[in-house]
Amino acid sequence: MPLRFLTSGESHGPTLTAILEGMPAGLPLSPDDINPDLARRQGIRRGDPGGRLESRPYIGASPRMKLERDTATLVGGVMAGVTIGAPIALQVQNLDHAKWRGKAVEPMTVPRPGHADLTGAVKYGYSDLRMSLERASARETTARVAVGAVCRKFLAQFGVRVGSYVTEIGGVAAALGEMPLEERIGRALDSEMGCPDEAASLAMHDRVQQIMQDKDTLGGVFEVAALGLPPGLGSHVHWDRRLSGRLAQAMLSIHAMKGVEIGEAFANAKRTGTEVHDEIVLGDRRQTTDDDLAFIAHRSSFIVRKTNRAGGLEGGITTGQPIILRVAMKPISTTLNPLMSVDLATGEPAATEYERSDFCAVPRAGVIGEAMACFVLADALLEKLGGDSLGEMLPRFEALRQMRLEDVPMLNESQVFWP
Repeated sequence: MPLRFLTSGESHGPTLTAILEGMPAGLPLSPDDINPDLARRQGIRRGDPGGRLESRPYIGASPRMKLERDTATLVGGVMAGVTIGAPIALQVQNLDHAKWRGKAVEPMTVPRPGHADLTGAVKYGYSDLRMSLERASARETTARVAVGAVCRKFLAQFGVRVGSYVTEIGGVAAALGEMPLEERIGRALDSEMGCPDEAASLAMHDRVQQIMQDKDTLGGVFEVAALGLPPGLGSHVHWDRRLSGRLAQAMLSIHAMKGVEIGEAFANAKRTGTEVHDEIVLGDRRQTTDDDLAFIAHRSSFIVRKTNRAGGLEGGITTGQPIILRVAMKPISTTLNPLMSVDLATGEPAATEYERSDFCAVPRAGVIGEAMACFVLADALLEKLGGDSLGEMLPRFEALRQMRLEDVPMLNESQVFWP
């Protein structure tokens, strides 16, 4: 795979650091390309049609979101405002670190159910569970969002857009019907709960408000959509090159994510094959619209799909239709109401102690899902196009976009001969 990234840093350490390797040269890049996504992760949303940002943390967000003002510093891989083909190094300061510097903290010995406290201690032999907590914290996703923003800028050069929206929180589900994906994404940007359905958004707000009074937490579901992708990304020939698997792994690598489906996967499992699969038909080029989900030219026609139940992927390869990922997030594991556990220092039953956390993080989780999708899709596009600079890749992408069905040699052969 052409791209890879690493993150480093702890929740209350001085900085979070990310290194992204494999980004080609010639991509214009500045902190202004990264900071809007960092702001969205914190709950700072577009305030008006002019694009100005206003700080209104989502209800249910951790108090820490009011303390941090995440901004990225580019410390390597960019010169004169463009990438140079070298690893890109990014840093985000933890403002909350000042409160912890030099502070003596009692060892943490009571593991919290649902966290990495106990599993991390068993694996690495920690005597203080805070060593698990600090690195396992979702604060790490700040660095991922910074990396994803770089990949988003790269994808934008080829007309690819990635967005997200919330569809469910705590059992309150949005009614989106046939609302177009672009509209869903746009409405979500202006919604406190990240939900394009205004009525559902208000109900979600009330549900979170109630759970805060109950001193509990909520999970939910969000969707990530990628539009403008060409067909042919990914591969069916090896298990680890299937783009469906790579995207699913990326989503499940995010803290608290426990389920992912592509397209209408679970609903499709209840249907018959003839009800599920997206039929392939010819459409007249003069009458074909974007709604027909055209993906490849054929003489005077397009091959089109009238449906997208597969979620934009067949055989682990993009079809040219929008990719739709639906991700399930469990309720945050840190609860004000204590849960039962065992004190590892004494071997006696003990109740968990509260650590500052979110009551509901689903609206912010969608931004992290976008970042991970951007990384995987940028990697797949680089794999397809090849090249060391953006200048090399753009003509190749245009040739790919203009590919015609009759350009595929196998489809012009009358027979296939096996050795």
